[in-house]
Amino acid sequence: MFTSTGSNGLYKAPLSKSLLLIPSAISILLTLLFQHYQKFFAYNLQAIKEDFQIWRIVCGRTVCLDLKDTFCSSLLIYNFRIFERRYGSRKFSSFLLGAWVLSALFDLLLVELAQYIFGFTINSLPSGFLGPVFALFVPFYCSIPRVQVTQVLGHFSITNKTLVYILGLQLLTSGSYIWILALSGLISGICYNSSILKVHQILCVPSWVAKIFSWTLEPIFSSAEPTNEIRVGMGATVDIQRQQRMELLDRQIMMSQVAQMRRQRQQQGGMINWNRLFPPLRHRHNANYQDHRPSDQETPPPTEVSEEQVARLMEMGFSRGDALEALRASNNDLNVATNFLLQH
Repeated sequence: MFTSTGSNGLYKAPLSKSLLLIPSAISILLTLLFQHYQKFFAYNLQAIKEDFQIWRIVCGRTVCLDLKDTFCSSLLIYNFRIFERRYGSRKFSSFLLGAWVLSALFDLLLVELAQYIFGFTINSLPSGFLGPVFALFVPFYCSIPRVQVTQVLGHFSITNKTLVYILGLQLLTSGSYIWILALSGLISGICYNSSILKVHQILCVPSWVAKIFSWTLEPIFSSAEPTNEIRVGMGATVDIQRQQRMELLDRQIMMSQVAQMRRQRQQQGGMINWNRLFPPLRHRHNANYQDHRPSDQETPPPTEVSEEQVARLMEMGFSRGDALEALRASNNDLNVATNFLLQH
């Protein structure tokens, strides 16, 4: 649902694109060509506390020195680009800034707490932009709808969010002390997302700074508008990929039918009858259904819409009327309804 292939997947997400390209490129260069400069990007807590090398907080918490961490964090940032599209680059950057500052403080507090409770000393932590990445799991868990894709062994559900959680677990287990970064990132995400102590008003990007970056960097990192080509999400199995392709075909048919009905009703100015859209492919009884027009007696009654799903769509910023019509047209498929509303 939230993953697509190609550069067009970063449309309206220039900040996410810059976070993907710049730190990843520096990480690869440091690993392959400039190993002797890696010491300047080490997240050395001992040097920060004893030698007051405050600059290490910036360098050590920006670029990953482990390519596995670079790969996993880049995939997570790519998946979390949905927040930049939804809230805008300024609000998204404010969240990242607030999470970065708060997680830096919580890193030091958790290290001191671990030393006090367990009695061991931690002199360094894994490098990289990991605190804000873990912080993004908080809004991801709270605001992104959970839609079941399939089941494994009849009991374990695979949802549209499973792959992201697996990537987060992989990143969590990649280092010995990375759990400290994960915990500090989650705590900072909760503090910023729940507006505790009005943190979002203090740690935010000023409008004039946002304008400067929009004039200078946004033209460089902006992506072209997506075309009408099929964009298939990353499926963990062949069955998931097949179902995703079916959903893409469903959306294409639904969009083409809406466009046709809009042309027919341009002179009338009335509301589109969403209930006359083609039903999903997996509910069709034969391959010639497209050529078959059901009579008025065969038209099914309007689909009952779940208020919980309506509420989830309204939380994303859609009106109640649009949410109701989209859910009825998609037979209460929250995934299809969300994608259709996002593209129109």
